[in-house]
Amino acid sequence: MIKKPFEIRELSGSLFKNPKQTNEKAPQMTGSCLINGIEYWVSAWTREGEKGRWQSLAFTKKDAKEEIEF
Repeated sequence: MIKKPFEIRELSGSLFKNPKQTNEKAPQMTGSCLINGIEYWVSAWTREGEKGRWQSLAFTKKDAKEEIEF
């Protein structure tokens, strides 16, 4: 079976556990997505509040920073 290279499709993306999480403010998950033909870095944090657990997301254009630093 021949595997195709991974390709981000429009209006989709992926998140992975952040191996560089060095402090509590750093995102727990990082990844990338494609929106309107522009690639973005995605950062995610799991938060807890009165209504339970939820995910907080942040998006940064890939050309704005070579790599996300926290």
